[in-house]
Amino acid sequence: MSQRMSVTIALLLGVLAVANGTFMILAPEPWYWLVPGVPDRGPFNQHLVRDIGINYLLIGIAFVLGCTFERFRLALWFYPAAWLLGHGIFHIWEVLVGLCSPVFLAIDFLGVTLPALLSVYLTYVSYTLHRL
Repeated sequence: MSQRMSVTIALLLGVLAVANGTFMILAPEPWYWLVPGVPDRGPFNQHLVRDIGINYLLIGIAFVLGCTFERFRLALWFYPAAWLLGHGIFHIWEVLVGLCSPVFLAIDFLGVTLPALLSVYLTYVSYTLHRL
């Protein structure tokens, strides 16, 4: 994958994460009811939604800054990727231990699994380019 394509993907992930985080912080209850699968995982908790919204806001900012500051790209993309990967693994674990039905793997794919996979790949690409 070219560096330009990586930056484009990171910018898209960053903008979407900032938008999602901002929505979670400013309108936690509408976010809770609008995102597929979220209401099925437990009762609405405004504090929790806003806490996670702050994470998404910071993740998005880090991806966008990594697009701009190539020198710090590896660190700026590594840490959001670590959180997104942990988040994705947690969702898979919920299915494996029976807390959620396997259908949630499909429900979560676009919002949880795909961003995690893309961010890990972006970090890998950044690492290999950083070593050159």
